[in-house]
Amino acid sequence: MPLPRTRGTALRHRLAELRGPDVPAKALDARALAALAANPGCARRAILDGAGVNKAALASALGAPSAFGQSQFALTRGNAFEARVKADGGAELLRLVHEKLDRAAEPPAEARVPDLTATGPQGRTARTALELREATAHPGAWTLLDHPMLALDVAGSPAFLEPDAVVVHPDGSWTVVEIKSFPLLDGSADPAKVGAAARQAAVYVLALEEVAAQLDPSPRVRHRVLLVCPRDFSNLPAASAVDIRKQRAVTARQLARLTRIEDIADELPEGTCFSPELPTDELTSAVESVPATYAPECLSACELAFHCRGRSREEGAVTTLGRPARAELGGLATVEDVLAAARGEAGDPGDPAVAALRRAAALRAEALEAACR
Repeated sequence: MPLPRTRGTALRHRLAELRGPDVPAKALDARALAALAANPGCARRAILDGAGVNKAALASALGAPSAFGQSQFALTRGNAFEARVKADGGAELLRLVHEKLDRAAEPPAEARVPDLTATGPQGRTARTALELREATAHPGAWTLLDHPMLALDVAGSPAFLEPDAVVVHPDGSWTVVEIKSFPLLDGSADPAKVGAAARQAAVYVLALEEVAAQLDPSPRVRHRVLLVCPRDFSNLPAASAVDIRKQRAVTARQLARLTRIEDIADELPEGTCFSPELPTDELTSAVESVPATYAPECLSACELAFHCRGRSREEGAVTTLGRPARAELGGLATVEDVLAAARGEAGDPGDPAVAALRRAAALRAEALEAACR
């Protein structure tokens, strides 16, 4: 539910103060949302993303620059491939949608490709919703929306999302299309990259479902998306249908668990600002005023990962070793606590984690003693 006007205005003003004077907001895209949903307990990422802070510039100002992100070469190659896929009014893209997802429909001999130009993200979002409504109200034809704009409420703050394409089928159902530059080799791709694309597509599906819910009757948003990639080592497009029902359910649940951004902002000291132009000590103090939940997975998803990893190591936090290790160790939150429990200096002997650590320490001591004989 959108915030009341005065309350929403106050929150936007507060978030602008957190970015710093005259600093434009960095848009929260689907990739960032998917990463945020994967770590919903991290209040630091939630407030920085919600305020539109440029985390790459922030990390550099903190002295922990990140190598996270795509190279310029990869971006250029990806844009060229996307242009090829969408050439001639999206004829090849629609052919792939028909072949992989909707063989029962009439082949897309021609399709409607509406102009989605509008002023600002709110205007583009409204224009997209209008064109989706128009296409759904006139079934029997194919419609291709090239780079539509969708909105999704995230912890009380709107995020504007731009999928590569959305296709409206002749039966009125909607499909998300993701175009990636990594190859499909012999019909399959790197599972890690496909998984990341599926999580990103799940965010778009959730946003589309919000648009669909406003129509009566609500059109079906398909939970099989089309992933389009180069075939083998060529620049020719190939496609695969990806079922994202699991990713959609997980992302929806994790986004619902996010603490509302306004609640995090209310807990910050007065005058807190994350502008990279601030002195390093002042900026570090501002960042550390917001708790983080670091895990090794952050290294591939967040620009602040190196900074947070350094702090996590200094504190001896068990999460530095990964979430599985943290889950196995129960209430033992630091490496020092774990070692003390293993040596029998601390911990409840009735705790299964403590008992397992002491047993492991005893077995290690026996093995070392035997090796020294």
